[in-house]
Amino acid sequence: MDIHKIIKYPLSTEKSIRLMESENKLIFVVSEKSTKKEIKEAIEDMFKVQVVGVNTFVNADGEKRAYVKFSAKNPAIDIATQMGLM
Repeated sequence: MDIHKIIKYPLSTEKSIRLMESENKLIFVVSEKSTKKEIKEAIEDMFKVQVVGVNTFVNADGEKRAYVKFSAKNPAIDIATQMGLM
């Protein structure tokens, strides 16, 4: 599967900034059909980083979000900067 079909875009909200600073996590809006394993592989491929875990959540609008936790050697803030969120 194409990584750009799995990962739609990163979320830059107050909550996502807090999670980035406190828990080394970033939030991405992802394809409704994607699995945690596919999301993890897509993020690792895209940014050449190590992902510790992925939690998914579907909101009331049917939008699927992935909460991606990065390993300690890959600060989320660096990845956000690389994407132009910071």
